[in-house]
Amino acid sequence: MNNVSSQHPEALAQGEAGLAPLRVLLLDDDVFMLDVLSDMLEQLGQFDIRCESHSEQALSTLKQHQPDLLICDLSMPDIDGIEFLRMAADNGFRGGVVLLSGLHSAVRLAAERLAVANGLYILGTFRKPMESAELQLMVNMQLQHTARLSHGQGR
Repeated sequence: MNNVSSQHPEALAQGEAGLAPLRVLLLDDDVFMLDVLSDMLEQLGQFDIRCESHSEQALSTLKQHQPDLLICDLSMPDIDGIEFLRMAADNGFRGGVVLLSGLHSAVRLAAERLAVANGLYILGTFRKPMESAELQLMVNMQLQHTARLSHGQGR
């Protein structure tokens, strides 16, 4: 059996030692996809979720909400995902990033490389629609990363 995590959903979202729920920003111009991702997260545990369908508003939410995890579509009409990620990096975003796109894998890989070059922490890049097990793995990776950061700051 190849489980992504053996943790209970509540433990998964809460992280270690009763930390506050993971703050998540979902950015996709497809409102249905936002609903699907939000529902998938809610099935994994308790999260502080913000959904945005416009890049401009998402930048404002990014500054105010300061999410731990950004799940971002690459193809959007106002500001594309690659430009949004550059702007997020310029604004000092240091959370984990998951890239989503229905575009060809070469485009997804190029976007990932550009995001890394801009100093972003990329957890993974996935073809839409994202599977629940993939999302669970990304959340687990971000929780581990957040725990490492908080332990490192406590020293």
